[in-house]
Amino acid sequence: MADRIRTHFPPLSAIETMLKTDASRDERLQAICQLLHEQVAHYHWVGFYLADPLRRELHLGPFVGAPTEHTLIPYGRGICGQAAETLTTFVIQDVAAQDNYLACSLEVKSEIVVPVFKADQLVAELDIDSHHPSAFKNADEAFLLRVCDLVSAIF
Repeated sequence: MADRIRTHFPPLSAIETMLKTDASRDERLQAICQLLHEQVAHYHWVGFYLADPLRRELHLGPFVGAPTEHTLIPYGRGICGQAAETLTTFVIQDVAAQDNYLACSLEVKSEIVVPVFKADQLVAELDIDSHHPSAFKNADEAFLLRVCDLVSAIF
């Protein structure tokens, strides 16, 4: 099924426009979550986790999708925590095969987590879940890396 997913990413210019508004940071992040959720069919949950480097924790920020109990994630725990610990993007094509996966929903089959950096410091992560296995391709990763690069300007 994932092989048949057609990806139509929103234009980066739309994200740039959202980031330039006078809205609060969280309102702008929420608008980006909404845009990605609405425009990319296999993005079933889209959210930002905000980094607290002193406590080594991620705090759930704006998101679109089903509510999650994972509002606070220590660095190293789950896929988001691993991405924070290693400062790298994680693309998980089968969450059931992961020992350190924090299940948000039985429907989630794959996940991508992309760190957001400001002056080489982790400030947030963009976390996206899909109900399709193997949903995330190289194009998703490249697009989301660019989105996170743009988002870093508001931190």
